[in-house]
Amino acid sequence: MNEILDILQQEWAVRALIASSMVGLMCGVLGCFIVLRNMSLIGDALSHAILPGVVFAFMIVGYSALAFFVGSVTAGLATAFLITWIQHNVDTKNDAAVGIVFTAMFSIGVMGISWISRNEGVHLDLKDFLFGNVLGVSNQDLVLTSVVGIYVFISIIVFYRQLFVTTFQPVIAQAMGISIKMIHYFLMLLLSFAVVASLQTVGVILVVAMLITPASTALLLSSRLRWVLVISALVGLASAILGLLAAIIFETTPGPAMAVTATTLYLLAVIFAPEKGVLFKTIQRRRIRRRVQQEDILKQAYRLQEAGPFSLERLEQQLNLSRRALQSSLQSLRRRGWVSKQKLELTPEGIQAAKRLVRAHRLWETYLADRIGLKAEQIHDEAEQYEHHLTDEILDEVDRVLGFPVLDPHGSPIPTKLGLPGRPLSRLSAGQAGRISHQQANEQVTVRLWELGLLPGAPFSVRQKEDLFVEIDTDGKALKLPGSLAELVNVEEG
Repeated sequence: MNEILDILQQEWAVRALIASSMVGLMCGVLGCFIVLRNMSLIGDALSHAILPGVVFAFMIVGYSALAFFVGSVTAGLATAFLITWIQHNVDTKNDAAVGIVFTAMFSIGVMGISWISRNEGVHLDLKDFLFGNVLGVSNQDLVLTSVVGIYVFISIIVFYRQLFVTTFQPVIAQAMGISIKMIHYFLMLLLSFAVVASLQTVGVILVVAMLITPASTALLLSSRLRWVLVISALVGLASAILGLLAAIIFETTPGPAMAVTATTLYLLAVIFAPEKGVLFKTIQRRRIRRRVQQEDILKQAYRLQEAGPFSLERLEQQLNLSRRALQSSLQSLRRRGWVSKQKLELTPEGIQAAKRLVRAHRLWETYLADRIGLKAEQIHDEAEQYEHHLTDEILDEVDRVLGFPVLDPHGSPIPTKLGLPGRPLSRLSAGQAGRISHQQANEQVTVRLWELGLLPGAPFSVRQKEDLFVEIDTDGKALKLPGSLAELVNVEEG
């Protein structure tokens, strides 16, 4: 450890650490928009296509970081224009156009560097351009990287709104008067700057890892763009610093070490991300399977209990479960208060939960038969699957669309929703008659009816029924009841 601290105190190590940190932050932030726009391959293309710019800059000016920067950016922008022109004007696949242009440009650059390196007194190492040489960062390189990094950060902050809209809603962006093409080319300019600034640190090949991997890691950890940008920047920073330290400790090449570190952080996110990670999804799937199994047991116990007392043997036979799995699920149902702890029977809460499942199953069967047109023998298996995933809001909408059916396609009664009357006014059709029941769902409903002049036992007939209201005739006058109230009013046959 003392040896590492001594190394980090040396001037070249400080320069390398600052340059790596700037590259990690800059590539992390910029890479988010590259990944979200599905432009990862273009980033790879630009990183390779800058080599001809380096060659021509060296031929004109000589070895100069500023000349390399200007030449590389020019080559990058030329590549971006050429790729876009081919994609819009030539009958060639988009990814093929990217591959054609960047391989040609990269080949020209490699050939140029090989040709220049034959001249006496010229030291232009292709390996340094491909994989970087962060340990050889000069003060001029450090200043250039810092200026480019600051420019990229300021640009993203100033044009955040335009980048956000054109990334997620290009049609709305056009309606707002934002030029999608100009934002695209501006992003290509920033990408060219980032690639050139990363040239000395990780090289043209590995800069793609610093652009794509931190952004992909951040997208696994958050779905909000602002947080994605922050997380991606921090992951890029950590990848650069930890990769540089690993290169010093293991005496290996810093650029590849940074790329491997970024990939390691990505794999950790793949496994442990709170919502999108493999471990989280595995736990969720197991929880869902366990919940579905418990609900199947609850529903089957309810059906058996309707016919009388039931036993473990009957449940085991009906569900085709092992005794151990059945007892484990019953124990969980007891903890939830759905199965009695004293004997094998459902509690009132368990009966209500089972009725909800039966309602979901039979409503979905009715929907499949009436609206999809499936036969009665085709609907059971699908209803068995979806009954566990239908929310109360969806069930209420299905019930309303179907006209509040009483029986399913097999002739079995459909339980009413918990808290709703047994025969709500909303289920009556135009022309049907009835009486206001003496027993309502709650006192609030009774008060509302009293305010409307509808007393218990009052006869009525349905004149008109719409989604938002039900109009009835009672005692020679017409009344309009809101649909929400009609669902709560309990009626009797007239």
